[in-house]
Amino acid sequence: MTPTDSKCQHITVHTVTQTSPCPILSFVEKAPKCAHVSLIPVADSDQRSCNQPSGSRVLQDVHISAQLMEHFLELARENTEKDLETCGILGAFLCEAVKEEEFFAIQNEHSLFPVGWIHTHPSQSCFMSSIDLHTHYSYQAMVPEAFAIVMAPTDKSRSYGIFRLSDPGGMSVLKECEESGFHPHGEPADGSPIYEHCTNVYTNTNLRFEIFDLR
Repeated sequence: MTPTDSKCQHITVHTVTQTSPCPILSFVEKAPKCAHVSLIPVADSDQRSCNQPSGSRVLQDVHISAQLMEHFLELARENTEKDLETCGILGAFLCEAVKEEEFFAIQNEHSLFPVGWIHTHPSQSCFMSSIDLHTHYSYQAMVPEAFAIVMAPTDKSRSYGIFRLSDPGGMSVLKECEESGFHPHGEPADGSPIYEHCTNVYTNTNLRFEIFDLR
């Protein structure tokens, strides 16, 4: 489906049953002619952990489509109403849990680089659970700029967040942790929070994106 109106709210989804040839494209967002770039806003109550990234590593700026989160949440709406999480992998050009082999096939076919992931918290608040932290560790270990988007439509204080593990603090904690499932983590030795808001991610209205639905 290729909508002519970038504000279209109704998305038609097609089922994907195989990865070769290219899976059916469920949605294409065309970039408008003029761009507007914005830094992702952060709730005032979380300023202490997001003013600057931890550590001395200089992160490259990452731009995501201004419509990405809105359209992902629309695709996840049926699952959200059933209190089921929906997860996707984000792939990007250098300048998108379940069925991981299909995700990787799409990324390879389209020469995309995994830069993070996005998932919903249908009835929970906007935060990173212990399972989320372990999931994200594998992304950030490969790509320091990798980020996790949490969509929490029922959280009245913050409906979404874009997070990363603190480095080296949070990364060290997750590297040494051998537990699975939901469990508490200790505080990083350097006193930093175990995860933090990304300060290097911007929304850009001039970016085109594609969504592949593998349900």
